Amino acid sequence: MSTMLEVAKKAGVSKATVSRVLSGKGYVSEATKQQVYKAIEDAGYRPNLLARNLASNKSECIGLVVTNTLYNGSYFSEILSQAAKKLEDNGRQLILVDGKHSAQEEREAIQFLLDLRCDAVIIYPRFLTIDEMDEIIERHKQPIMVVNRKLRKHQSHCICCDHKGSSFLATKYLIDRGHRDIAFITGSMDSPTAVERLSGYKEALNQYDIGINENLIVLGKWTPASGVAAVEALLSHKEKISAILASNDEMAIGAMKKLNDEGISVPSKISIIGFDNIPVAPYLSPALSSVKDPVSSMISEVINRLISMLDGGYLSKENIFTSELQARNSVVDGPFAVK
Repeated sequence: MSTMLEVAKKAGVSKATVSRVLSGKGYVSEATKQQVYKAIEDAGYRPNLLARNLASNKSECIGLVVTNTLYNGSYFSEILSQAAKKLEDNGRQLILVDGKHSAQEEREAIQFLLDLRCDAVIIYPRFLTIDEMDEIIERHKQPIMVVNRKLRKHQSHCICCDHKGSSFLATKYLIDRGHRDIAFITGSMDSPTAVERLSGYKEALNQYDIGINENLIVLGKWTPASGVAAVEALLSHKEKISAILASNDEMAIGAMKKLNDEGISVPSKISIIGFDNIPVAPYLSPALSSVKDPVSSMISEVINRLISMLDGGYLSKENIFTSELQARNSVVDGPFAVK
């Protein structure tokens, strides 16, 4: 493998001149630059990236930590594609690292990116607590942004979605359509998003003086199979149900499949709403009503903030985004609808 010294000898310049050409720092005449570039090509020289980063204290790379439980499905695809595109537009590279299955592994993933000299890090946490993330932000000089969690101390370092509010509005939509016996399929309850969506559902029922029936709340695991299992559990309780709110579209699809298998028509017998508005939602039969989180807008704002922290510039104060219900054919008026 060629070295910088060999490049310098081929170009007839000093090693320091080659270093200035590669780093872009210091004056070098255009003619000398071209000599160095030709020598680099002839020698097949590749600069040591880590050494260059250490020297320049800048890598033009942004790290992203996401636990691998999110890797499947359109939600993660939207996060990743938007982050990659936005960073490419800003002349930076994206490095993805797995946060795996615990807070400790999420901390290790963050440290790995910092050790690689990433200019900044984005965290989509699953296990780290708010206090732990505030402490991590305080401890490191590189900018760190947190997605989908609201921090106490460093609100400018977080972007989140009002999952409780969006679940409240979805439940209210069903109530306004005349539904009172509304079942709820949770996500995995170690997920803050799942907890907030369940809270929003309960708050809407309370606000409209509809008693909370615990038999109408069943645990899901974000998968279509868990949507099937949830409907099996609901039917076994033999409670009256006119609508189901599922914490994501995949569970809603599983629920629709099981209801159809049981001869229970959607939506004429039971209406259903999901979350995430996955690309297939409008093409189901019936088309699935779904709450769309503004994932692309959130990721775009995260990167805008990081660029501002790194390069200077205006820092928006908006850090809580709201979702939007896409109403489709999977919901009809319930038995208490005002005709």
